[in-house]
Amino acid sequence: MKTVQGLTWKNWAHTFESQPEKIFYPSSINEVSAIVKEAEIEGKTIRVIGAGHSFTRLVESDDWLISLDSLSGIESIDKENGTVTVFGGTRLYQVGEELGKEGFSQENLGDINVQSVAGAISTGTHGTGLQFGNISTQVTRLWLVTAAGEVLPISKSENAHYFNACLVSLGTLGIIVKVTLKIIESPIYEYISNQIEYPLLEKNLTQLIETNRHFEFYLFPYSDLVQIKTMNISNQKPKSLRLHHFKNLLLENYLFFILSEICRLFPNTCRFISRLSSKSVGRTSIAAHSYQLFATPRIVKFREIEYCIPLQHLLPAIQEIRECIQVQKHKVHFPIECRMVKADDIWLSPSYKRESAYIAFHMYKGMPYEDYFHDMEQIMKKYDGRPHWGKMHNRNNNDLYNLYPMLTDFLTIRDELDPFGLFLNGYLKDLLTEADLNYKQEVQ
Repeated sequence: MKTVQGLTWKNWAHTFESQPEKIFYPSSINEVSAIVKEAEIEGKTIRVIGAGHSFTRLVESDDWLISLDSLSGIESIDKENGTVTVFGGTRLYQVGEELGKEGFSQENLGDINVQSVAGAISTGTHGTGLQFGNISTQVTRLWLVTAAGEVLPISKSENAHYFNACLVSLGTLGIIVKVTLKIIESPIYEYISNQIEYPLLEKNLTQLIETNRHFEFYLFPYSDLVQIKTMNISNQKPKSLRLHHFKNLLLENYLFFILSEICRLFPNTCRFISRLSSKSVGRTSIAAHSYQLFATPRIVKFREIEYCIPLQHLLPAIQEIRECIQVQKHKVHFPIECRMVKADDIWLSPSYKRESAYIAFHMYKGMPYEDYFHDMEQIMKKYDGRPHWGKMHNRNNNDLYNLYPMLTDFLTIRDELDPFGLFLNGYLKDLLTEADLNYKQEVQ
């Protein structure tokens, strides 16, 4: 087993870094169990790193980090029952490629596919489409290495009382080493990207959400033009994606990087560049397998907050967002991404018990983001917003009790599975453990 010492670890966005004592790279479940048992003996804490695409300090640690990159790959595909079993470190794009060879795919994915399966599940990663929940809803079974070093299978029929807590757990209940996911026969989708006027979006928003299998839209600050993207099942034959990927790489990455650098150096150009970007959105149509279309490459680095609000609040929320940016004259040029997700019953899922709209706000790396994010977060709070666990936010532990009705039950299970806080760091203690203490004090 590979072990590294004295290495500084940074997340993708460089919003934080860690100087862990050790980073372990186990290649088997038995090795993961052995590391956990050793950590318990030595009094060390453990956090698990995936692709590093969380913006928050979820995996920050001066003790031990575990990477599951060497514990990856597909163990088996059950075509008859429509499931695939993969190891926790498997990247989502690997799952897509391997399933695609067999004519299958996951039913939905986010717009980034470099995350590990375990990391995507743990943080509630999602795509878009009101027929579909977040990626955690695709899980039928998982295997968790607990703080005792034991491997615990969890499903609706095995240790079922843990199931809805483990599906979004922030890595605080144990280490997810293997997962069984629901899969479908890979459909051919027609992907369409187009530009419409904002009043037309307002008028047709409900219809667009309800009549498209996958639908999302992008608001451009200071512009009345909106980009809408849809994906629906098609009878067309798959086409080469080479030109499509080239355009995405050229326009949405390299050219946008240059425009972003101009905004960083000359912030007063943000309004002009945002409007210019909105006008550059042309109509694109391509037919391909679903797993090939969900994600796009991300080279331009940014800061991000993302909130999940009840779907019925989406229209008034985006109206208020547009007005706030205009009035406050925020220097921002990144479009605002809006996606829809089905309600679920996962305890710490932002979509728990409500059909949801996710609204994501970005700021280019190196540009001041505090005032913009603060104002956007205030709007999200007004509409009962729950923060995405992997994105930046300023919600405190007391807020979380109001937002997550099952948080007390989750913490009870957390204490049961990890009574000595082996899988916690300072950030999570402040966010979760102290929430329990504060809540109890207030009740008393």
